Amino acid sequence: MAHPQIAFFARLANGNEQPKRKIEGQKTLLGRTMHAVAYDEVRDEFMVPVPLSQSILIFRGGADGQEAPLRVIQGSKTELVEPERLALDAVNGEIYVPREGDTVLVFSTLANGDVAPRRILKGPDTGLGAGAVAIDTVRNFLVAGGGGGGGGSKFRIYPRTAQGNTKPLRTIGGPKSGLFGLGGPIAVYSPKGHIITTVRGRGELAAEDSYLGIWSVEDDGDVPPKWRVGGPNGVFLMPRGVTFDAKNKTIIASDKRQNAVFSFYFPEAF
Repeated sequence: MAHPQIAFFARLANGNEQPKRKIEGQKTLLGRTMHAVAYDEVRDEFMVPVPLSQSILIFRGGADGQEAPLRVIQGSKTELVEPERLALDAVNGEIYVPREGDTVLVFSTLANGDVAPRRILKGPDTGLGAGAVAIDTVRNFLVAGGGGGGGGSKFRIYPRTAQGNTKPLRTIGGPKSGLFGLGGPIAVYSPKGHIITTVRGRGELAAEDSYLGIWSVEDDGDVPPKWRVGGPNGVFLMPRGVTFDAKNKTIIASDKRQNAVFSFYFPEAF
């Protein structure tokens, strides 16, 4: 049984370093399965989805030890169903949660308790295969990544405030795109309009063609990534989460099989 906790490390941590602090224990309400985390720079808060309790937990930025969340989004009105991922739009004060691949729920960052979403993106024309979402706050785009229907994954780009049965503005996917299957969450660096994600490799040779890739929110169709990290050199075995540190021109990705976090100095992307 995994031990539910969130650990915090120094930015330049390397090797077998101990965390600076961690939150754990019954009062935190954390579950053993958590596949995303987002930090709100505006409010100095961070949030995680907990699928086993069908909830979103919001903590203060400096949370430590057995500390309870500030707010909990949970209940029948929320329409949350085993939430695995989320995306934060700190500029507009919204949390985006993909659900069951065909729905995106949008909540206020101040939401608390059993509250209904302020918007829901869902319908046959959306084409959603949303396993992960991210927001371009400069161009006001919502980027959804997930199953492509017929093999591979796709990125679908919508207006940020899209709701109901809204068609995507553009779709990225196909053999040249290299989107075999998303490794986990996606991130958008809004000043440059970059979509950043990890891509799981295929079959027994997965470790050889797993990689970190960067596309543009303006791409459309079967477009290859502008940059790739990994692939044949075997940097990744089973890549998962991804984020970036724009101030230090760094992209950060985790690997489940290696139980490791990799930081890449990547000034070209910033």
